[in-house]
Amino acid sequence: MSQPTDPYEDHLDDLPPAQPVHYAEQALLGALLLDPHRLTEIGDLDADQFGNHAHGALFQAMRTAPPPAPEDHRSDPAWLNTVLDAARPHAPGLTASYLHTLIQVCPWPKHAPTYARMVQADHARRTMLIHAERLVQTAADTTLPNPAATTLAQADTLGQFLDTLAGRFASHPGSLPRTEVPATRAGQRGEEPIDEERLLLATATAHPAELKDMRWLQPDDFTLPLHAGLWQCLTALVHNGEPVDAVTMLWEAQHRGLLADDIDPRHLIDLLSTPVGSPEYWGERVLQRALLGRASDVGTRIAAYAQDPANTPHQLITGSRRALADLTALRTRWTRSASPSPAPRAPRGPAVTRAGPPPRTTAPSARALR
Repeated sequence: MSQPTDPYEDHLDDLPPAQPVHYAEQALLGALLLDPHRLTEIGDLDADQFGNHAHGALFQAMRTAPPPAPEDHRSDPAWLNTVLDAARPHAPGLTASYLHTLIQVCPWPKHAPTYARMVQADHARRTMLIHAERLVQTAADTTLPNPAATTLAQADTLGQFLDTLAGRFASHPGSLPRTEVPATRAGQRGEEPIDEERLLLATATAHPAELKDMRWLQPDDFTLPLHAGLWQCLTALVHNGEPVDAVTMLWEAQHRGLLADDIDPRHLIDLLSTPVGSPEYWGERVLQRALLGRASDVGTRIAAYAQDPANTPHQLITGSRRALADLTALRTRWTRSASPSPAPRAPRGPAVTRAGPPPRTTAPSARALR
């Protein structure tokens, strides 16, 4: 949020207190107004890195106006007037009195490089927050034609910005952020993901041979612990060369302690006896949902780091890189699972695996095993 141009104006008294970076910007501009030659000492600072628009406009005007001779500048305010005239079209609220205020509030002009690094650090934090929020928004956008690819591209953009920051701010030890990160994945459950997981379990039970090509799917990709446990039952039976059907799955689930008091064995058999399509199709759906959920978690985590002004740039870089690393392994599995065609495989017709009534084409209600 932009800070007031003149904090001493009466009509701005009801605004919240200015943030520390506001005073860093004032000190830097005051130093440069006093000693314009210090513009060469502050590195690659840009006008758009200022949080206050008027401050950025003033800095850009300083960059544009030819610097005065030091001897002339001590006795002639011509350069100050030139800078003010150049900045006013972009920040009409700037006044000559505010330039004098900036000069007065600057503690030490020789500290200008340090003030500039403070401005850059806060800009880095604000920009990181924008990238993180975009990652969360992209992962949640259900209108995207290829949500996984678009989300991963946004994660790459965030990673590239981290690389840029790492080259700008020197590293130092003890740099892990201590920000409290909000709980994640709480809002991921719903009827659709649960039904897709159930269709996967039923279809994989009907076609267990196809599981040997689905090692890219892991129990952690499921939204419900029960479904994760049933997937482990499936993979264990296939790995051991045991027969796989709804009854053998029920028996394995019992040995693994999955049959809690509120789970009816009959309901479990019904769930595992309604295959539709191919296991790989539903597996890719489950994995994509897990990928998007993980990306959203990573974005939320990085946003929490960026919103905490206590974090130094290096803490923000280190914590954000660790967060992105949590997406890497899942991303690798998603790449392995992706088919050559960008379009997902169409589900094949229902498989009939036993005598009896024709299989249903939808999974049991998502509330059946709750």
